[in-house]
Amino acid sequence: MTEKAFWSNPYASRHATVVASVNQAEVTLDSTIFFAFSGGQESDCGTIGGYPVISARMVEAREIMNTLPLDHRLNAGQEVAVEIDWRRRYRLMRLHFAAELVLELFYRNLDGAGKVGAHIGQDKARIDFAWPESVSPLLPRFAEEANRIVDADLEIRTGFEDAASERRYWEIEGFARVPCGGTHVRRTGEIGPIRLKRNNIGRGKERVEIYLAE
Repeated sequence: MTEKAFWSNPYASRHATVVASVNQAEVTLDSTIFFAFSGGQESDCGTIGGYPVISARMVEAREIMNTLPLDHRLNAGQEVAVEIDWRRRYRLMRLHFAAELVLELFYRNLDGAGKVGAHIGQDKARIDFAWPESVSPLLPRFAEEANRIVDADLEIRTGFEDAASERRYWEIEGFARVPCGGTHVRRTGEIGPIRLKRNNIGRGKERVEIYLAE
């Protein structure tokens, strides 16, 4: 199973490792900083051994499978460097945690609200809720509360609930402890100002889009 170095050091943009297996275009590594699509957070972009990663995905046994161009020349046992687009990764980390804050505020303030979808991209994040009416009147207050936490520049702790099954969490002392396996910034102040927008996606569903200041 691939060691997921993006958890121990989410700020690394380059990582030395060894190719564990090769099956035509599909390659696994002993360890990686390349985050594979999970929990709505998009995969990183980057290279392995100089070859572009077309896709990275979680497969059974919590392995990360990387798809490279079919004409790559990598072999099992070969030492390689993994490089990611750091600017994109850092943006995803900030948007991911902004979405986590907003989601927690919804759970605390809307009894019975249920998340039915989420996506964290480079330009914005979104969370979809099952809710019978417009959330527009609530968004200014939620944005204010989220930005208050951002401005307080609080420490964000991460760790394993269960290392064997790779169940992880994030925690802000005195605010919340939440299961999550994504990549996170170290402090809320790194996120920057948050802006919220409602998007009507159909009866009984509400979409909240989350933007960061440039």
